[in-house]
Amino acid sequence: MKVRILSAAAAALLFAVSCQPKNSENEEVVVEEMEMTTPATISIEKFEDSPAYASSSLKMTQPSNMTVPQAGEVDFAFEVGDYELGAQTEKNGMAANLANSGNGQHIHFIVDNDPYSAHYEPEFKKEMTAGTHYVVAFLSRSYHESVKNANSFVAKKIVVGEAGDDMNVDLEKPTMIYSRPKGEYTGADTENLMLDFFLLNTTLAEDGNKVRATINGQEFMITEWAPYIIKGLPKGEATIKLELLDADGNLIPGGFNEVTRTVTLKD
Repeated sequence: MKVRILSAAAAALLFAVSCQPKNSENEEVVVEEMEMTTPATISIEKFEDSPAYASSSLKMTQPSNMTVPQAGEVDFAFEVGDYELGAQTEKNGMAANLANSGNGQHIHFIVDNDPYSAHYEPEFKKEMTAGTHYVVAFLSRSYHESVKNANSFVAKKIVVGEAGDDMNVDLEKPTMIYSRPKGEYTGADTENLMLDFFLLNTTLAEDGNKVRATINGQEFMITEWAPYIIKGLPKGEATIKLELLDADGNLIPGGFNEVTRTVTLKD
């Protein structure tokens, strides 16, 4: 909706001119109009159109030892059960409107809750710096929604070279891992953004733990672990902050339980 307003300066000018005698019958006063547009309304809605993959599984087979002698390239290998990497996920309902990987289904591989890398084969190498790291990997549909079941993920603490740990992370306690949205979106992909995260050792409920999503300053309280679709984001840079809260609204301790990311939306 557009609202036309008269600036204070313009109003004063009109008043001053109206009090002065006119030198000509054709004399006109031109006042510029300012246009103000209302900001876009951001909303999120639960996404329920995906195949469940309830029996799919992921198991890390390499490295077999969670202590790696030195920094550098580390070989990772996974055993994937009842899930086809590289296949296109069946797109029902809104799924057809989401950003989708042409390379198909994959593994989201996350180190220290940094943005994930996508892997379409079960074996790959990853550059690892010295220190203590937390690796979380889970199966992902081709449109980047995580598969959420008791066996679809791996969460490991890995020491590379000399140990060091100041992240305040315990993968045996309630932990939230950020997944989507991520990176840059263009064209039609900007209209529906997948909001997705992975939870370890907790569930969400109206009277229990919750996730607070703050999107461009607008807050949403999430009480069910599910994917959501963000609508109404304006073009440009968008900020997404996720926090894992307890039943009283307090941040649950853990180095990964509060995270802020930015994504870019372009025409």
